[in-house]
Amino acid sequence: MKIGLAQINPTVGNLEGNRRLIIDAYDQLKKEGANLIVFPELVVSGYPPRDLIFKSRFVADNEDSLKIIAHNVGDVPAIIGFVEEDRRDSGRQFYNAAAWCYRGAIAGVARKCLLPTYDVFDEDRYFEAAPEPTVIEHEGMRIGITICEDIWIHPEAPPYSRYDVDPLDLLAASGIGLLVNLSASPWHFGKGALREDLVMSAARRCSCPVVYCNAVGGNDELIFDGHSMVAGSDARLLAGLAGFEEELRVVDLDQKEPTFSLSFRQENMGDIHDALVIGLRDYAHKSGFDRALLGLSGGIDSSVTAVLAVHALGANNVIGISLPSAISSQHSRDDAAILARNLGIEYHTLPIANIVSAAEATLKEIFEGLERDVTEENVQARSRGLLLMAVSNKLGALLLTTGNKSELAVGYCTLYGDMCGGLAVISDLPKVNVYELAQWINSDGEIIPANTLTKPPSAELSPEQKDEDSLPPYDVLDRILEMYVENGSSSSEIVDAGFDRAVVCDIIRKVDLNEYKRKQAAPGLKITPLAFGVGRRIPLVQGYVS
Repeated sequence: MKIGLAQINPTVGNLEGNRRLIIDAYDQLKKEGANLIVFPELVVSGYPPRDLIFKSRFVADNEDSLKIIAHNVGDVPAIIGFVEEDRRDSGRQFYNAAAWCYRGAIAGVARKCLLPTYDVFDEDRYFEAAPEPTVIEHEGMRIGITICEDIWIHPEAPPYSRYDVDPLDLLAASGIGLLVNLSASPWHFGKGALREDLVMSAARRCSCPVVYCNAVGGNDELIFDGHSMVAGSDARLLAGLAGFEEELRVVDLDQKEPTFSLSFRQENMGDIHDALVIGLRDYAHKSGFDRALLGLSGGIDSSVTAVLAVHALGANNVIGISLPSAISSQHSRDDAAILARNLGIEYHTLPIANIVSAAEATLKEIFEGLERDVTEENVQARSRGLLLMAVSNKLGALLLTTGNKSELAVGYCTLYGDMCGGLAVISDLPKVNVYELAQWINSDGEIIPANTLTKPPSAELSPEQKDEDSLPPYDVLDRILEMYVENGSSSSEIVDAGFDRAVVCDIIRKVDLNEYKRKQAAPGLKITPLAFGVGRRIPLVQGYVS
């Protein structure tokens, strides 16, 4: 049997555009000889549709779109994810469903059994759970249909042990000959290996081949990475599709040698780079932006962000702006200019000294008798934010913020200053990883100036300022933040791991105090298991000290 995997990039709510993608992919895979074609989870509506589901016509419109798609399906069946409304009872009930489309009609429907409600997922808010998975009989084969979470029962994945039903147990007992999984599984660093284990484990448990078709592309903060795969009945992988790009592939379940796209398994920094590039590209394009701009300070963060922007949108669509103050060093100005030249982007210099002087003169009376402090530093950052937003408004270009996860965690950023913008590209990338990504970018030749990688990081808001004047070294800071933010460790647990108590308590205090800043930050692209954003819901006003 030959399976067509349609690893495509839908846009949430773009029913017409998604329909075109689905029909075109179906036609191509049918032409290439597929006997069955599989699409991702909720591909008709895009994932996650969130509260669009509650709009009066959205679900009906998505079902109407599915009917048009089904009309275009011939004698090669297709399994297509959509939102189903159950109208049998009073009130509205919705299901995360998969349609078995065959010979111009919707010949069957399978419903998702396990509804994830943790991290970025909130499916219990929208959907009802099916009591058991669906089996479709086609040409003498029993095909079990599951949707994403339905196969995420794994001894090393504790969140998934919460379910009372194991769809794979039920399917194994029913004697299926093929297991299909439609997925929209967002990516984070390290998830690929776990997914491979899950797919191979499902093949062992059900004693049959497994087809896993995942969505690709960015929708809001989430990045879907593709990496669709097929495992044989012996639980060995037969095929692996590309990471972070669309791919249509026909896989013969009887093939002897595995076939993997080059990016199916690539080095870690390659995955991070590709994830951020597709996340940025899709956020911009799906929001209607062709161009982006950012402030170039000559530092590592803005340099990496600029490179990602060029790789996502093209050099002709990226604008770099240097905004030097009276404090800015000459080497930082030079590094910004060299980077812009290396990338071939449009580049401008807008000095902020006059704006800062005007602001300080206006504030002089009310600040009379008060010492200079961080307030005056923030006037510089907010002057830059003022100019960058003005250029963004005038040119219709998306303003990218350049802060990393380490800075955002401890509030080492200025609200309404360097936090101004429409997308925080590297806000889930810890500072240590920013340096690693910069070195990876330069591995084939210097793009980011060497001086940018070697000089001590500094916000340059006061003379001779260095980040380590206020923060511990970033390798220490990032390990503390991982334990506190991502793992939920207490201060005593972090101290027991070998960190200085005073440093730990200071970092935890900074993280907790700056929750209000993160609440007002631009949306950021999620690439770690727990990002600041939709998956982390800490109260703004709270008094707990761990």
